[in-house]
Amino acid sequence: MRATFMVGFVEPHPVGLHASAAATMIGRPSRWSNLPYRRVEEESVAREQHLDDIDRAIIERLQHDGRLPYTRLGAAVGLSEAAVRQRVQRLIDNGTMQIVAVTNPMQLGMRRMAMIGVRTEGETTAIAGRLEAFPDIDYLVITAGSFDFICEVVATDDAALLDLTNRIRSVPGVRSTETFIYLELAKQTYAWGAH
Repeated sequence: MRATFMVGFVEPHPVGLHASAAATMIGRPSRWSNLPYRRVEEESVAREQHLDDIDRAIIERLQHDGRLPYTRLGAAVGLSEAAVRQRVQRLIDNGTMQIVAVTNPMQLGMRRMAMIGVRTEGETTAIAGRLEAFPDIDYLVITAGSFDFICEVVATDDAALLDLTNRIRSVPGVRSTETFIYLELAKQTYAWGAH
């Protein structure tokens, strides 16, 4: 099995979900992307890290090849190996990026990918906590719009997806769900943010 190494920014939006639709990310490291999604609070916007042109160039190069040796990365951005190593470590330590392996769920026997829109009634915090505990929900987003939550899920087959949908519907406060099965992944990129 081939793993793709990539650089991911902390708190990105899930695949297929437009960033403006996502109000709050909830969750844990995904089984498939290994990107930890943290609760997005208003204060996180205020904690935005300042990136200079060299930081952005480092991120861009690592997004193309997360295993690029520091010697080649330093030469590409005009820094010594030690200086680029320090910058990469700072970008990782301050939560600006992570370098992770991204797996292909289809290669791991997971044959069904879907986004599930969830409509609820009442306060969302308790419902979010219950949905977050589902191990088969990889991304959980509280949204503004016709759905209160959007869940991204990966299942072995249709029966497993149906079981998950029924378990979501049984959560107190869940009014209805709508499942959007992925027929084809036309585009998936993590290259935003460096330019």
